[in-house]
Amino acid sequence: MKRIGVWLLLGVFLLAAAGVASARDYRIFLITMDQMDQHWVTVDAGARKAVEELGNVSYQWMAPDVKDDAKQIEMINNAVAAGADAILLAANGPTAVIAALREAAAAGVKIIYVDSPADFPAEQTLATDNEAAGRIAGETLRNALEAKGITSGKIGIVNVNAATMSTVLRERGFRAAFEGSGFEILETQYGEGDAAKSKDIAANYITQGVVGIFGANEGSTVGTGNAIREAGGGVIGVGFDKSNTILQLVRDGHLLAVMAQNPDVMGYEGVKAAVAVLEGKTLEADYVDTGVSVLTKDNI
Repeated sequence: MKRIGVWLLLGVFLLAAAGVASARDYRIFLITMDQMDQHWVTVDAGARKAVEELGNVSYQWMAPDVKDDAKQIEMINNAVAAGADAILLAANGPTAVIAALREAAAAGVKIIYVDSPADFPAEQTLATDNEAAGRIAGETLRNALEAKGITSGKIGIVNVNAATMSTVLRERGFRAAFEGSGFEILETQYGEGDAAKSKDIAANYITQGVVGIFGANEGSTVGTGNAIREAGGGVIGVGFDKSNTILQLVRDGHLLAVMAQNPDVMGYEGVKAAVAVLEGKTLEADYVDTGVSVLTKDNI
């Protein structure tokens, strides 16, 4: 009887251990728009911090070398094929990845959006309130111009593309800040988030006599700041994100201010949310505003 009892206890222990092991075997992939921006590196760092704290996650960051819908779709398909339990996704555009996400969801993969959602249902979206942040950027530029006695003039916008929802919303908010003013917002130009292309666009705006330029993401902002630096100033630039290069441009006075997001929070809370869902828990909110701060050379 004692021997039977021992074997029963051993069996219960092994079953419990197997249950714990399977509960800890969560495979989570972070898929961002590209690998170029420090913004995504910081999202990854936040995700890795959560992975380290949880101790029950197998994690991998995947990203195309450049912003490309087909490459991002391939990343999603690869993650599903690799047995993903959850994907943290920063969608390059709202519609291009829908079919891939539909297949992922059909395979039981949980979707969490970080920074930029697609038009497909997800467990949660963690992002900046981009329209509100864009409006703050516009108000910051407008106030600075008016403080210098400038109440009219041309303003340029350097954006990523016409599809990435996060930057489209930033532009919408930025434009709203100038409604009813004497300023003319020129037609938006797109640099695909590439700093060199964005610098050329900003330089062209400067030759058109603009009084201000807005960069809608990290690459756009770096390009804008570099163009203003090479032009010797005379134009006020504002933008987004807080890479080391951008912060130096702010310190040197080539950019007035940038809207600093919290990408580490997106990654960290994204992993925590994914694990919670995989454990059968209900998330408190479908959308989480991860916040934004206005950085100038006075507060960095």
